[in-house]
Amino acid sequence: MRQDHTRLIAPDWMRPLLDGVEKAEARDLSRFVPPPDGSGRHSAVLILLSSRSDSVDDAEVVLLQRSATLRNHAGQVAFPGGAADPEDASSAATALREAEEEVGLKPDTVDVLAELPDLFLPVSSFVVTPVIAHWREPHPVGVVDTAEVAAVEVAPLAQLRDPANRFTVRHPRGISPGFEVAGLFVWGFTGGLIDRLLNLAGWELPWDRSRTRQLPQ
Repeated sequence: MRQDHTRLIAPDWMRPLLDGVEKAEARDLSRFVPPPDGSGRHSAVLILLSSRSDSVDDAEVVLLQRSATLRNHAGQVAFPGGAADPEDASSAATALREAEEEVGLKPDTVDVLAELPDLFLPVSSFVVTPVIAHWREPHPVGVVDTAEVAAVEVAPLAQLRDPANRFTVRHPRGISPGFEVAGLFVWGFTGGLIDRLLNLAGWELPWDRSRTRQLPQ
């Protein structure tokens, strides 16, 4: 949900996104919602956006590729993030801490703007809170721990919006929206969330939904 001070600190180009998610429910973002019994390990991801100008056309988002040796979601593209620690004061605190540990983000360069409804990752039983933030003072980021992260990219949002880079991915558990950006193959939870956020913000461009790709081995 939007925080009270968001209107004061959010750049104008991000406001369509914040307006779009303000009243969004979990099922507006994913078909997988947390179990009603409260089970699942809590985690958070950081949707970190910046722009080289005052336009969404120049916006970028931080993505990483997880290490191929991880037990869960190995090799997949994701937003920075991970499991909550007991000392984390909030989901935003979890997302910022994980981003610092994974890509070297300096938390004091970031303005947190919204925490979205909790979503669910059935394959790993994580309950995930997506956190939207403005990267007010971008700085170099990269792989901090190779055991967890294989690559880090500050990806142009324009490439994610480009219909030429969009397709539907067929994988063992079904289908999901897919993207090819900055040399990364984005699908699954991250691809689905990007797809919904582009739609809710009004940033989505018409694309060929019949275009399909198989999941790379």
